Amino acid sequence: MKEEICKQKMSLVEKLGVHLENREQLAPVAARILAYIILTGKKGTTFEEMVTVLCASKSTISTHLNHLQDLNKIQYFTKTGDRKKYFVIKKDTIIQHIDNMVSHWDEERKIHVEIKDYKESINNTKIKNNDEKFDLSFHDDYIKFIDGASDSIKALRVKITDNQFNI
Repeated sequence: MKEEICKQKMSLVEKLGVHLENREQLAPVAARILAYIILTGKKGTTFEEMVTVLCASKSTISTHLNHLQDLNKIQYFTKTGDRKKYFVIKKDTIIQHIDNMVSHWDEERKIHVEIKDYKESINNTKIKNNDEKFDLSFHDDYIKFIDGASDSIKALRVKITDNQFNI
């Protein structure tokens, strides 16, 4: 059972690592480190554990850990009587990602509203034949989708900042 969970975790580390590599523009090893830290959770993971599990050299892990700390994506804590650093995801990383998503969606919404308004004015002033008029329902539906998605992610952000989740 434990071996199966370990295999599943490492498979997820790889999948999430590829995703983070593309989304965050990280080096492959840095993305896998971040994925491993995310999947390890609030108990944290040590430098030594990452060297062993991720099969990378100490210098490689150290370089990427320092880079992830510089990017404010991870932080560490120590335990009384233990000199090791335990790395965890920084809550601000999630907030930053949510803020970026909302900003991106706001831009998209504005563009769709502008396109819709343009098409609507063309429909009303230039096109007489109903068969040639722009169908505006796509823009209406897309704007509605963006509004709903934005509201949901903003609600999630509030829960995170109000510490309703123990991340």
